Amino acid sequence: MESVVNYWPLIGIAAIIIGFLLRFNPVLVVIAAGIITGIAANMPIATILEKLGAGFLNTRNLPLILLLPLAVIGVVERHGLKERAQGWIANIKSATSGRLLIVYLFIREITAALGLTSLGGHPQMVRPMLAPMAEGAAQSRYGELPPEVRHRLRAMSAATDNVGLFFGEDIFVAFGAIIFMHNFMQESGGIQTEPLHIALWGIPTAICAFIIHAVRLHRLDKTLAAELSSLNAQALKAKGDC
Repeated sequence: MESVVNYWPLIGIAAIIIGFLLRFNPVLVVIAAGIITGIAANMPIATILEKLGAGFLNTRNLPLILLLPLAVIGVVERHGLKERAQGWIANIKSATSGRLLIVYLFIREITAALGLTSLGGHPQMVRPMLAPMAEGAAQSRYGELPPEVRHRLRAMSAATDNVGLFFGEDIFVAFGAIIFMHNFMQESGGIQTEPLHIALWGIPTAICAFIIHAVRLHRLDKTLAAELSSLNAQALKAKGDC
């Protein structure tokens, strides 16, 4: 006789989505989602609270692990990390924002595929180094950048890091998602497979993601060249009229 699967615990996912969309406190959203999931799974209240407490104890050292590198990066950034990164990239005449980000995308995917996911990231790489270098490459070619162009370069720098990490880590055989898929297929469907085979299927996807995003970055160079050249021409014309 087949057992009936209870899908009601999945309502916790909806609670997380709604909580984040409404911009509630993330900690309260996660706690509420855990309680809702436990109640939907017919778990006793004492068991729910026990699991929440165990999860808190297991991650109590996480803030120190996260905040200590951020503090070091903040000190270095305060002493001119951004300015030095912009000055260094400005000395490379062939460098453009798109080319720089394509190189970073390649390195990010390769290192993530090797399991070195912590080498990049928004707080430790994108904000203090990658985005300023992308801005410096554009500024060395076109002069002072408008605020909207700076924001676009920062957004594309963050997107490049996300794409490289997301599609690169799927190739790493010990990645949690690959282990989860392996266990799920084996226990739920009786499908015998190896984590290495699942990871190998991530390679074509990573290559396609690299090509697609590299084309986007190449188009970014073309768009910036057209927009900023036009703005500079208008500025020179206005200065000549004066």
